[in-house]
Amino acid sequence: MRYIFLILAVFSLSFAKVAIIHVEGMTCPLCTMAIKKSLKQIDGVSKAKVRLNTKKATVYFDDKVDKKQLLNAIKRAGYKGKIESIK
Repeated sequence: MRYIFLILAVFSLSFAKVAIIHVEGMTCPLCTMAIKKSLKQIDGVSKAKVRLNTKKATVYFDDKVDKKQLLNAIKRAGYKGKIESIK
């Protein structure tokens, strides 16, 4: 049964879009946590990784989400984002 859930999880991530967003203003690990939490609150975001050393957020999302929602989530956390790419 666990294998079915693992296969479904991998299958769902394979169809996700991925956005790379440059985030300005991050200075500490708490900044990354606040941005990640805000991004994950969007319905349709399956995963978000935020790296302080690169100042980038990598967001996995589905077709329900548009880039404006991603940038607004970062803004709500108190930071400014600029989308570098969406695949």
